[in-house]
Formats: sequence, structure tokens, C-alpha cells
Amino acid sequence: MRLARFLQHWLNGTGPSLQVIDFVPKTHPIRQWADTFPWAALVSAIEQSFDQRFPTTSARGRRPVPIRVLFALELLKHELGASDEDICHRLRTDFAVMYACGLRAYQINPAQAHFVLPETLCEFRRRLDEALMDELIAIQAAAAMEEGLVSPAHLLIDTFPTEQGSQRVTDATTLYKAQKKR
Repeated sequence: MRLARFLQHWLNGTGPSLQVIDFVPKTHPIRQWADTFPWAALVSAIEQSFDQRFPTTSARGRRPVPIRVLFALELLKHELGASDEDICHRLRTDFAVMYACGLRAYQINPAQAHFVLPETLCEFRRRLDEALMDELIAIQAAAAMEEGLVSPAHLLIDTFPTEQGSQRVTDATTLYKAQKKR
């Protein structure tokens, strides 16, 4: 009966928060993927860019969604091959996605049924310009080299935008196939 009473308060949004990290094992692929990113540096670069290009803010309306959440959702969307609607739904239901987005505690709040709408993700994506993407790629590449995940000799970056699932031939794929045949 104690457990049912505890869950009743939690489901009503008045109980203690669940710690997301308790539900996502260290071996989970999304957790391992999320732990490779230098989130603080990436979010700081995005905030600086947005502050320069979009200086006006309004105190009206609901609180903005944290940039870490939006950026992680955008990266996860491409990593998992999901649509905006699918990844926003997974944010509400999947503890691994919550972990990747930097959400450490979870509590049901019926008023926040749509924490991130697909339209919000689309608007965020529209604000990412080419200069910012180049800076984010440089930050990620530097962090990967620092961690020893890649060496500078093997680092190839292809930033050409393509449709999801396309089979575009690039110098990187040609080089990969040539190295594979050796």
C-alpha cells in the first residue's frame, strides 16, 4: 500500500522527482553517445551566437526550452533517423533521451504535456547558421581529439547538407572505400 500511495503522489505531480540516471544504465547506447559530447562548450557557443543575432527577449509567454535540450534533440533526431514529432514524443517517454538532453530529474506535470513541440525544434533548427555550425563542428572535433577518440590525420568532416537517407557520393566515402580495399 505504501508503494501505491507513493506512486499516486508521483503521478499527480506532487511526489518526489525520479532521478533519470537511475533508469539509464551506463551501457545504454544513447547514454554512451551523450557522454562523448562537450555539452557546456557547445551550449555556450550557441548561446553566444543567439545573443548576438537575436538580442531581444520577452518576459511574456512560457519559459524558453533550454538550449541543451533543443540541441540534443536535434542531434538525436539525426542519429536515430527520427522525425521531429517522434523525437519530441520520445523526450516525454524515454529516460535515455531525457538523459541525453541533460534532464536529470523527472516528475509528471500534466501542464507540461508538450514540453517541446515539433514547431519549437523547427524554429531552433532555423536559427543555426553556417558560421555557428562550423564553430560547433570545430568544438566537437577538438574535444574528440583531446579525448583520443580520433587523430587529426584521420579526421574528415563533411558538412554538406543532404536529404536524410540519400546515397550521395563524397570525397569522404570514396576515400573510405579506397582504404577499405587496401
